[in-house]
Amino acid sequence: MTGSLPPWDAAPVALSLGARLRVVSAAAAAAGVRPGMTVPQARAILGALEVRPWDEPAIRRRVTRATAAFLAASPQVSPVPGAPGTWWVGAAGFDGLGGERRLRAELERIARAWHPDARAAIADSCVAARAATWALPARRIVPPGGDRAFLARAPLSLLPLDDDLRAATAALGLRTIGQLAALEAVALEARFGPAGVAAWRLARGLDDRRPALLAPSADPRVETDLPGPADSLEPVLFLVRAAVDRLARHVAAAQRAIARLDLTLVLEGRTGFLVPAAGERVTRPVVLHRAVARAEPLFEQCRAVLEGWVLERPVTAVAVTVTETAPLPAEQGDLLAPSWRDPAAALAALARLQATLGPGTVLRPVARDEHAPERGGAWVEGREGAPAAAPRASAGDAPRPAALRLLEAPEPVEVEYTSHATCVLWWRGRRWGIAAMTGPERLSGDWWRAPYARDYWRCEREDGVALLVYRDQLREGTWFVQGWWD
Repeated sequence: MTGSLPPWDAAPVALSLGARLRVVSAAAAAAGVRPGMTVPQARAILGALEVRPWDEPAIRRRVTRATAAFLAASPQVSPVPGAPGTWWVGAAGFDGLGGERRLRAELERIARAWHPDARAAIADSCVAARAATWALPARRIVPPGGDRAFLARAPLSLLPLDDDLRAATAALGLRTIGQLAALEAVALEARFGPAGVAAWRLARGLDDRRPALLAPSADPRVETDLPGPADSLEPVLFLVRAAVDRLARHVAAAQRAIARLDLTLVLEGRTGFLVPAAGERVTRPVVLHRAVARAEPLFEQCRAVLEGWVLERPVTAVAVTVTETAPLPAEQGDLLAPSWRDPAAALAALARLQATLGPGTVLRPVARDEHAPERGGAWVEGREGAPAAAPRASAGDAPRPAALRLLEAPEPVEVEYTSHATCVLWWRGRRWGIAAMTGPERLSGDWWRAPYARDYWRCEREDGVALLVYRDQLREGTWFVQGWWD
């Protein structure tokens, strides 16, 4: 870790939104420039100040990237609205994973990829955790139940107040959060209204923001808010990928594989997962035909579902929940063996194709309990039901039986035969000698829909090809070729 500031923070730079500064660098702040100043005011203090326009899409992309990185440390991550560079992160449930100290160290390690002086702190409330980031490293974990005592000594500047209330408290001579907490709530309400009561509650560590961070889900689940409403899938997919990666590692550590995921989105106009009074959420299942514990095929299945999802409004929050697991498959693929194929990757690719091309484009054959050969199988959607496991061949296996290939429609043939056996077939303008035949097998049925009555024969031509031939008793004994074996 380096102690020097990154180039953009060591230079006198500010980002402006409209006529006022939104963010200033550390170098500009050291010179007295503050967010909220107008550009002329700031340049009167620091003539060398470089002012650049606030780029909301670029800021959101960076915040989303950092949010995804923090999901490696915690399953609950929420960027703070209006404060790019600040995140609320769930810290509950880490007792068996190294505890809060390890979580704080991991968060700082991740954040320092962007800034060497990044700080993380842990407390019962958001207000205390933010204030603790300005404390010495040894005091950045506030003991449970100790938020009010910790805040009492903190400067009032660390409490989120609007400009009018901050000016009023300064005029009253209040310098610490504890001095504000010691006032009577009734008096603050009479003078400053609801904003005064809200500030008083925060000063006592009573913070209603992000209560869900204190109660992680019983199921393996990742929850995160986006930095702003997303009109495209790009930031959603970025966060889902990070969520699936964390869940796959979590489930595999318990010797399990994921059989089903639920994707949940919150749309604009609703609050997020990690804020109070969450509104209606839209959920879609991701059912895996084969349970897997690797992130890449899981993500491709999630991508297929998302790309086929018609969203009415922009997305503001994302959650991924593991709802079904199965024992971790014992079989491990050999990545160096050219003959090895990953079935999960194949299923993920088919899911993407179906999402791109639409219904009825990715099909698979299934057997039907029917006697007529043409009704003994059907093509169904590729994601309907679980596929049968492919047989595993070995050097000592017997040859597989020949497969019956049916024609699109049976084709009439002329037959020359004696009283004992068919000897010649005229089919497709050619004369085929028959070397051997087996039959007849009489099949009939389906009188209620499409009745049939046929005598089936297996006829082996002199060139070795076996044909499926039948005589249709309902069509004046006409002969047909229906298929062949190969």
